[in-house]
Amino acid sequence: MAVPIIAGQDVVEALAEPRAGVLRHVVSSLASNRKAVTGAALLGVFTIVAIFAPLIAPYDPHALLFDPILHPSAQHLLGTTQNGQDTFSQLVWSTRESLALAVIAGVMATTVSVLVGVTAAYLGGLWDHVLNLFTDVFLVIPTLPLMIVIAAYASNRGVAVLIAVIVVTGWSYGARQLRSQALALRNREFLEAARVRGERSLYIIAFEVLPNMTSLIVAIFLGAAVYAVLAAAVLQFIGLGDSSDLSWGTMLYWAEHNGALLAGSPQWVLAPGLCIALLGGAFALMNYAFDEIANPALRPVRKKAR
Repeated sequence: MAVPIIAGQDVVEALAEPRAGVLRHVVSSLASNRKAVTGAALLGVFTIVAIFAPLIAPYDPHALLFDPILHPSAQHLLGTTQNGQDTFSQLVWSTRESLALAVIAGVMATTVSVLVGVTAAYLGGLWDHVLNLFTDVFLVIPTLPLMIVIAAYASNRGVAVLIAVIVVTGWSYGARQLRSQALALRNREFLEAARVRGERSLYIIAFEVLPNMTSLIVAIFLGAAVYAVLAAAVLQFIGLGDSSDLSWGTMLYWAEHNGALLAGSPQWVLAPGLCIALLGGAFALMNYAFDEIANPALRPVRKKAR
């Protein structure tokens, strides 16, 4: 039994690249990728706005201080709402909740995907059949109607409920992808060596399988974050969120509820809609960049200079 251990360790040492070298490679690849740089810059801008919202916003977003439906001016960059609130201040403060929803829901959905997908593939047998069936059920259920039903019947429509709805409806696709890759790794030599050493399944999954799936896990998180941005905005826009919260979705809800376009205040609608598109685009660009780094076939072909 000593031979497989030595062979497995030799394979790991021959194939494994130092962690620092891998990190430098990923950072350099991201820095040279235009999609990654653009996405990271947009995410950086939104993060700075969310952190320093009290310093950036000129007024209290809830204060009823001004005349209703004022046009954009030096005092009110995006005009005012139907209730006399400064629209730009609301937009700045709304960045906090919208960004937090995307990140938290993305992390939680990815965690569920990892737990279900990797566990099913590694354990196999009955566990794989049951968890795979569970995943298939959520894959075939129409997402939007399921979100609306869950949110509509929830007694509390706060941020926690929105996150729960997004996680419940957004984990299955990532779980299917992770299961496929974990199946490809299940019989690799370094895992066989870990089993022969007597390592527990939890240790093997956490320290042997998951590190080899890092790029896919990051890509799944970015995809889940895009889904969370759009799903939260949709639910809040149709009135299934807490209308007293400050987010881009609730801004769209109140703009539509108060007839912003008919009242001559299109910026009340366009500003949060543009922010939703830009934040979703930032996560999507980062996702495309990680796909290109992980899969050379997806990298753009650059013509050699003559």
